[in-house]
Amino acid sequence: MDKQTEEFRSGLRQGELLIQRCEQCSRLNMYPKFACPFCQSEELGWAQAAGTGSLYAFTVCRLASPAGFEEELPYALAIVKLDEGVQLLGRLTPDEDGEWNGYALDTPVEFVTAGSTGEGARPIAWFSRAGSSAA
Repeated sequence: MDKQTEEFRSGLRQGELLIQRCEQCSRLNMYPKFACPFCQSEELGWAQAAGTGSLYAFTVCRLASPAGFEEELPYALAIVKLDEGVQLLGRLTPDEDGEWNGYALDTPVEFVTAGSTGEGARPIAWFSRAGSSAA
């Protein structure tokens, strides 16, 4: 695992959603890179995201899963557009009934630390509906 990815994952383990920030042009990008995609500077740092955004796309995985995720079925994968303008892949917390029927495109969501903090935790960006009890 490279340094950029590890810093992002370490932030998730600590309950922080980090976005890579170029120190030269101040633009944000996601996912972590070795050089800024806008100005090609290698001077990159990190900014803590507000953790709020909207649901750009999502799917519920029920039948098949990549190796290592079989025990987690079913689960919802989402592309979230953060208020900072970048998009990232994350997971959605289920509704109280264990389903995701309360979600729709453009639903306001917020970053939560469900299952992604602590030693041995799988560092995944989790999101729930903004203002829900899971937040």
